[in-house]
Amino acid sequence: MTEKRQFRAIKGTRDILPPDSALWNHVEQTAREVFESYNFGEIRLPIFEEADLFASSIGAETDIVSKEMFAWEESGSPVESALQTYWLGQHLGQFSSTVHQQVFRNRLSPDLVVRTAEGILVVEFKRNTINQATISNIQEYRKAFQKQFPAEIPTKLLLVFAEEPSEFVRRLAAAQGVEVEVLRLPEYEPRQSFALRPEATASVVRAYIEHNMQALPGDQKLYYVGPMFRRERPQKGRYRQFYQVGAEVLGQSDAPAIDAEVLEMLMVFFRRVGLARTTLYINSIGCKECRGKYVELLRAELQKVKDQLKPDSQRRIETNPLRVLDSKLPEEQPTIERLPRISEHLCLDCLAHFAKLKEDLKLRGIAYQENWRLVRGLDYYTRTTFEVTAEGLGSQNAVCGGGRYDGLVELLGGPPTKGIGFAIGTDRAILSLQEGGKLPGLPGLAVYVAWMGARAYPVALGIAKKLRERGVSAELPTEEMKFKKSLGLADKLGARYALIIGEDEVASGEYTLKRLADADQRKLNENDLLEYLESERRGTRA
Repeated sequence: MTEKRQFRAIKGTRDILPPDSALWNHVEQTAREVFESYNFGEIRLPIFEEADLFASSIGAETDIVSKEMFAWEESGSPVESALQTYWLGQHLGQFSSTVHQQVFRNRLSPDLVVRTAEGILVVEFKRNTINQATISNIQEYRKAFQKQFPAEIPTKLLLVFAEEPSEFVRRLAAAQGVEVEVLRLPEYEPRQSFALRPEATASVVRAYIEHNMQALPGDQKLYYVGPMFRRERPQKGRYRQFYQVGAEVLGQSDAPAIDAEVLEMLMVFFRRVGLARTTLYINSIGCKECRGKYVELLRAELQKVKDQLKPDSQRRIETNPLRVLDSKLPEEQPTIERLPRISEHLCLDCLAHFAKLKEDLKLRGIAYQENWRLVRGLDYYTRTTFEVTAEGLGSQNAVCGGGRYDGLVELLGGPPTKGIGFAIGTDRAILSLQEGGKLPGLPGLAVYVAWMGARAYPVALGIAKKLRERGVSAELPTEEMKFKKSLGLADKLGARYALIIGEDEVASGEYTLKRLADADQRKLNENDLLEYLESERRGTRA
């Protein structure tokens, strides 16, 4: 007999149970109400997309894409899977069915795709760079499988390149008796790669382009609510499946008033949801022209102090110097504080844009602080960047980040379009609410209907139905219980009222409504009872 196994949530994920789920619903519903009051509409997106969408938007070299993204490919043929299994067994000494396709590709060649068709094993390269070891390995497992599975394994080996291979590559292949082709045949098209979304902005932009939303009137103001996925090290407030509430504005204008309205909406949401002790930080990272000049200046200054920086920051000097400003290492802070500031190198147009934004924020009564180190490392980000921090989260206290990304739509194949948006980390925002101890008063169970006697059950059933139709939550036990036990359960369930219906109440037409917090009770007929509880509901939820 097979031993029974207890299943648990995967590390980095968790279940959100009542009553916590009521707080989550409150936060998400408040977001919907606030955003829709600013004429934003909800967009519902797939949770997985083509992996290249995120590589193009976030950057293939970023940790999010290269290390944290959950990605996979379409399943290959049985022969292809067998080849991959054998190669891993020979070269890795072990085999894991969940990762064999990714490991196979990366270990043999990062740009290699394997195909089988009509008795031919096709090894397809996106670039024309291979070496002797690569060809030898291919030949090794081909021969081994020909011996083990003579009826299934292709007898011919063909290398197909997307571009003309070098003469050196051709000589290597010829020496091994391997044929080379340059044309990419339709039946050998690479399989699609997919990824669970690590963020939603790229998906929103993809939908904007795909559905030709630039042809719609006015700016497109969209918001989303849902899960994202990253293979991060789980820690307090950070999960591998996490949740975001975000909003984007896409259109033809980059007027500072658009940025100001987005920030106003964001701060209204935090105030209304009960997260009062927050701080808004803003900055301008300039346009393509002035930021490019600043980046070169920053790189030159960083080279002068390279020895004072840790390896990660040293690497970023060449790859993305703006990211050095993100460093949280205490020992690097004095060095970073002496670096030139981008606010001192903005062009006149960007200076005017930032000045107008600050003027508009003051007009709207939005408090803010400037933070010159608040940057974005990707080229399509422009001008306004912002972040919101909250109490109760330690040093990693950001609950929201965003900015203007005027180049992203065009980068992903759409028309020139301006854009700005933000994403709120729902997990961290809720954690901050819970740590602060000032949770909003949520409705919970309003009425527990305690009935006793055969004649009381049909009456209790009818009243419970009418209460629910009026939006009053009611719990009706399916079996008769003793009076004391029934009230005890009502208290444990957190009900605000116990409605007592016995034989005497049925006979008189008046029912006892007991408020459990202070034991206050009153007799009410059915109409007065329904009216009282409905008005109480409106007062509780107002």
